[in-house]
Parts: sequence; structure tokens; C-alpha cells
Amino acid sequence: MPDGPPDARTGDGLPTATIMLKPKRARPFFGRHPWVLDSAVLRVDGEPADGDVVDLATHDGTFVARGLWNASSRLRVRLYAFDPATRLDDAFWQTRIASAVALRTTLGLDDRAAAARLVNSEGDDLSGLIVDRYGEYLAVQVTALAMACRLEAICDSLESLVSPRGILLRGAERGLAKLEGLHLADRLVRGTAPDGPVFVHEHGLKFGVDLAEGQKTGYYLDQRDNRQAVAAAARGRRVLDMFCYSGGFSLACAKAGARSVLAVDSSAKATALAKANAGLNGAASVSVETADAFEKLDSLTAAGERFGMVILDPPKFARSRASLDDALRAYHRINRVAVGLLDPGGILVSCSCSGSVSREDFLQMLSGVSQRSGRSIQLLECRGAAADHPVSASCLEGEYLKCVIARVA
Repeated sequence: MPDGPPDARTGDGLPTATIMLKPKRARPFFGRHPWVLDSAVLRVDGEPADGDVVDLATHDGTFVARGLWNASSRLRVRLYAFDPATRLDDAFWQTRIASAVALRTTLGLDDRAAAARLVNSEGDDLSGLIVDRYGEYLAVQVTALAMACRLEAICDSLESLVSPRGILLRGAERGLAKLEGLHLADRLVRGTAPDGPVFVHEHGLKFGVDLAEGQKTGYYLDQRDNRQAVAAAARGRRVLDMFCYSGGFSLACAKAGARSVLAVDSSAKATALAKANAGLNGAASVSVETADAFEKLDSLTAAGERFGMVILDPPKFARSRASLDDALRAYHRINRVAVGLLDPGGILVSCSCSGSVSREDFLQMLSGVSQRSGRSIQLLECRGAAADHPVSASCLEGEYLKCVIARVA
């Protein structure tokens, strides 16, 4: 296919080469970790093309696993099978996708009027593939070159399993795409495209989702259950929702009886969508502003404003461990200002979607905020992503979302 390497051989699912590991580097992969970095590779026996099936072996030739090769990436091999009899052919991918879809049915997330993540990359043993369902449409995000080589087979499986009205491709983040050697343009790949926003239901609310240009695949499905948990504490409070995007937290709080909600985002497209969603749900208590978050927080502080709840759900501050210190400083700054805006007994909701920031890092940051602000912060809940974003116990790096609900005295 034109978006993948033209010489990638994907047919029979059998290996074209063997990747030999350096001595004493095989243990994580016997433990089913799916990522083989270039630093672990001793040599390549054969001449695999990017996207080819390869076997992973110890330095003395013992079979470890079967996966897909990408010489363009520091992540040389993504592993998918740990039995030498398994072929990574079209039937294999359909079976694995079917297992992921069946899990969502088991979780009660098969309502075609709602939205859910059907495939969550490593969490569903499908490293490099994300599939979100929005009503009758699917948004597919490919983050691995080897998966791009198999996009047609993936879409065939999705059509047979889900019967969507259309399948739209969303490209990976720019930095990740460059590292993987991916060149995928956002486009319709199957069926018909929606002629505007797709409307989905969530806990009694209705949201318009922009599948063509919205952030991520169009909506933050990972925060679905967190929005409900936060809303339960919002009744009667004046709420500030920073980085509001399309208004998910804002509308959940308004529906739960918040006295008023101020929703802020720096993106004019996001705030337009948030305003539209507020109107769609008759949420008259929600007001929406377009503003830089840091500047808005500072101006609210200078004006002496106070709130009963502040929600912070910023974009990814750390894209790698190298930027961790800068990210933690940014998290500290916004959280310290947010604490200063809270009435005694107010609720702080602080989120991080940076996978490079561990849960311990994040809680230590909040500890520092408590010390520097002189305010007591009581941790009520430390939450993660919704259940349709499972995390593999063999790849804990997939646990990226932190959502802390705390009381500030």
C-alpha cells in the first residue's frame, strides 16, 4: 500500500529474518514486553524490509518471540507472539482485533450511540494501533510503521467485526511519526465520511465530535469515568475548567448541579466546540473563554477570584524523560496557582497525560505544591484511564493518565 514500505512482505506471516539479542538482554522479552530497542540488538541474520515479520532470538539462537521490524526506528522490533508456531498473517490480526472488540462488549461499551476505544495499542497486544468508535464511525490511529503496512487488512477486519459507516485515518503525533518513519495523511479510508460533527452520548450528555480535525482521535475517551467522578463533587460549587477542549468536564459538572462553570482553552476551535456542546445540552451555567491557560490563571489570581473547584487537564507537557524536569516545573506552576484560587475546602482536580511522568512523580509534585503554598492537600482519589484503555501488565509504560481528585484546606 502507498503509505507503507513498498517492499514490506506481509502475506504468510512467517519470519524473513532473525534478530539476535545481546547477551543478558532477553529477560524482558521472555516476560512478554513488546518493545525491542536498538540498544538490545546484537545482529540481524537476514535482510528484513521495514514492516517484515521477524523472529527474536537470544545470542545463542533460542527463540524468544515473533514481531515486526523497523530499521528506521529506535524501537527496532514490536513483539506480538511468543509461540514459534504463530503466523502474523491476516487471520492473526483479525483474531486479535476481535478479542479487543469483544472485551468492550463485555464492559458494556457497545452502545452504537456512544463512543468507546476498541483497540488500545499495547493494552490489547496490538502495539502501534488505536481504534476509537464514535457512533457509526471509526477513527484509526496508526503509530507504528509496521501497522501502516497492514492497514488494509486491519480495515477489512474492522469492517467485518463492527460494520461502521466509515473509517477515518488519523496520523500519529508529528514527533512519533518522524521517529517511526511514518508518512500517513489524515483521510477517509473506508465507507463515507460524516458531513459534520459526529454526535455521541455520554452519561446523559450529548457531544459533537470533530473526527477530521479534533485533538487525539476527536475526543478524550480516556477521561470518561473521571468526568463522572469529578462531577459528583461539583454540586453547588463555582467551577474553573482549564484546558477544557470540547467541554467534557464542564458539562458533566454543570449537569451535576455546579453553581457556575468557567471553561477555558487556548484553541479557538476547541472553545467553539465547547460552546456548541454547551448549547446542545442547554448548559446555561457554562461560560467559555479562549485564553492562554497560564495567563488566565495569573489574571484570575490578580483579580482575587475564588472557586470551589479547579480542574486542570493540560496537554502532554513531557514527551520524553529528557523533558521530565521542565514538565514537572510546569505542572507545579499551574497547580500552585490553582490551589491559590481555591476556597478552603475546595476541590482540586489535577491531570497529567504525560506517560513520561510517573504516578509517583506526579504525587511528589503535588506534595511540593502543598509545601510551597502552605495549604493542606488531601488526596481523595488517584484515578487512571477508563476501562476501555486497558494496560498490559507486561508493558506498564502504557499507564499514562493520572487524574487526582483532592481537597484543599
